[in-house]
Amino acid sequence: MTKLFVDNLTVIDFSYLHPERGLLGESWLLDVMLGGTLDSQGMVLDFSEVKRQVKQLVDEEFDHKLLIPLRYDGADVDRDDAYCAVHYRCRTGRNIYHRGPASASSVLDTDEITPESVAAAIERRLQPGLPKNVFQIKIKLHAEQCDGCFYHVSHGLKHHAGNCQRIAHGHRSRIDIFEDGSRAPKAEAAWAARWRDIYIGTQADLLEERQRNGEAYYRFGYCSGQGEFELELPKACCYLIESDSTAENLAQHIAERLKSEKPLARFEVRAYEGVGKGAIAT
Repeated sequence: MTKLFVDNLTVIDFSYLHPERGLLGESWLLDVMLGGTLDSQGMVLDFSEVKRQVKQLVDEEFDHKLLIPLRYDGADVDRDDAYCAVHYRCRTGRNIYHRGPASASSVLDTDEITPESVAAAIERRLQPGLPKNVFQIKIKLHAEQCDGCFYHVSHGLKHHAGNCQRIAHGHRSRIDIFEDGSRAPKAEAAWAARWRDIYIGTQADLLEERQRNGEAYYRFGYCSGQGEFELELPKACCYLIESDSTAENLAQHIAERLKSEKPLARFEVRAYEGVGKGAIAT
């Protein structure tokens, strides 16, 4: 058997429901390995075809979505061809509610969303489309190696023309802060802690604040090009800003907050959105 591999073929940016941490934004790099016999070209499969098939499936079924574990005992899922709604009860006692177009969620037949369970789902969905000479496929998902600070963030951009308009998608994002030209690790750590497992919501999208079992909850909602979205989660897991939560606005928000604390210093903020992309504000 001959094996073909492509490392870091693509990145999946998404959010998922975690039994302890709640709504969690994530970015995973994807590696693929195919095993089989050689075709008439002397290949297991052409590299360009591997990239096309894998990326197309990942973009359509997993990227910029909310991943829901169907077999988790605290997940109540109600879905049809048009819409999908989920009530999710964390083991901490907190609750999350999400409703949106069916295309904004991916319901997986697992009790927990992990790199292994998502990789297995991708393998199952890719297998039927592979040529007969390919009889083995292995997907590996993993986080970016990072020696600095990062945070898990979920958000939605109602004005976005593409899939970023989905109210609960997310990223695992690095943050680099420079103060007067030098790296500021304490400031980076402070913002990473502040935004750990956070949902960043736009003030205008906040519909209601209410109490549930003695805890304050925020309910967000809006209508965008793909349909109507609604999200409710604990206030303690949210951070409100006045603008849309684009990478550009988040970088500017952090820079302005830092400047207000140290008016005489000069700051540069590099706010990543997932892997290898982001915005810079000074």
